[in-house]
Amino acid sequence: MDRHWPQRWPLQPVVESDWAEQEPTYREAEPAIIDAALKRAEARPSGNWYVFAASRDVTSARPRGFRAAGTELVAWRDSRGGLHVGPGSCPHLGAPLSEAAVDCDALVCRWHGMRVGPGAGRGWKPVPCHDDGVLAWVRLDRIGSEEPLDEPVVPERPPATTGISAVASMVGVCEPSDIIANRLDPWHGSWFHPYSFTRLKVLSAPPAVLDDQAEDRFLVEVTFRVAGRIGVPVRAEFVCPEPRTVVMRIVEGEGTGSVVETHATPLGRAADGRFRSAVIEAVVADSSRPGFALARRAATALRPLIRRTAARLWRDDLAYAERRYALRNR
Repeated sequence: MDRHWPQRWPLQPVVESDWAEQEPTYREAEPAIIDAALKRAEARPSGNWYVFAASRDVTSARPRGFRAAGTELVAWRDSRGGLHVGPGSCPHLGAPLSEAAVDCDALVCRWHGMRVGPGAGRGWKPVPCHDDGVLAWVRLDRIGSEEPLDEPVVPERPPATTGISAVASMVGVCEPSDIIANRLDPWHGSWFHPYSFTRLKVLSAPPAVLDDQAEDRFLVEVTFRVAGRIGVPVRAEFVCPEPRTVVMRIVEGEGTGSVVETHATPLGRAADGRFRSAVIEAVVADSSRPGFALARRAATALRPLIRRTAARLWRDDLAYAERRYALRNR
């Protein structure tokens, strides 16, 4: 079948092999390379911006409570769709504003009716926020120690008019650095995720000492499994545009330009004293093939499938990140 399969088709047959007979990658996956790439990422500016949710998950119907960097916050939209974020505790007696009502573009506390929002609420002040069309961000200047940026560092993505986006979120017992380090280790892909990846080969990796920042990327050749013995072979790069983000971008093959953005947001320490972090992963897929128009029309049905696939990967990868955190904090 393989000899007669058209090479121009995006889907290609996968030649199955025994998992244990793969070429070992531990010699290439040098800890010094991963650690150096992580340190370079952490040195880049974030402007004190943190991803906290998918854009479509923040609505005007009810406020959304969340935590970022140990800070309780609340987000909602006004009648024009504008995003607002502020402290999640009512300044009167500390009621949770995540349970407030949205009225005339402001929040009304359910305990005593105090109104807070832009221009309203004594002792309550909104914080800078940003909606990039896929993800919602908040800027916490009192937490971050960097020079503030007017907008977050948002990676280049396919156009919203042609792409399909989906966002998955999970929480792990680890720090953001553990999540980013996981993504800066592409060598574990076909070993740890054989149900999703095969024929994975790291074509190039930045050395521990890097002079040219433009070369700070991992280039990978991999086949994404679709179903059974069918997969999509591509080349992809992994880059870090800011300290808490890793972007996997397809640079050759089906869906060139499509991205998977992995954002790591610190939540703070829980009652057990251990750190919690959120993985918020955005998939923005695109294709120049005419048939992709059908996928765009079915985006509502496809998003849950994309989220389910991302969640399965991160159930495994959070175990990796949590193990890294546990070993560091023994």
